[in-house]
Amino acid sequence: MRRILIDFARSRGYLKRGGAAPHISLEDAPSVCNEPDMNLIALDDALKALSAVDERKGKVVELKFFGGLSTEETAEVLHISSDTVIRDWRLAKIWLLRELSQGSCHEA
Repeated sequence: MRRILIDFARSRGYLKRGGAAPHISLEDAPSVCNEPDMNLIALDDALKALSAVDERKGKVVELKFFGGLSTEETAEVLHISSDTVIRDWRLAKIWLLRELSQGSCHEA
């Protein structure tokens, strides 16, 4: 799921002047925005960096954020305790937030 979302966000970033932009209905229009795509790509880059530092924390984020798994389900998949998932999730969120805020400061 993560790979599909990232590939879609990247492909939308390459479109110029709406050339091959998909047509959407008026009901779907409020939910379509380019900004979340850029945020998703930045999140993917930060998640890759996190995984390079601590692979397990990266897996926890993938399973919980992109996979929608609960803490218990994530613990079962990774064969670790729920308490470890909670700790990893908390630290990963802080780490990712720091990475994302540093990235936005460098771009501005």
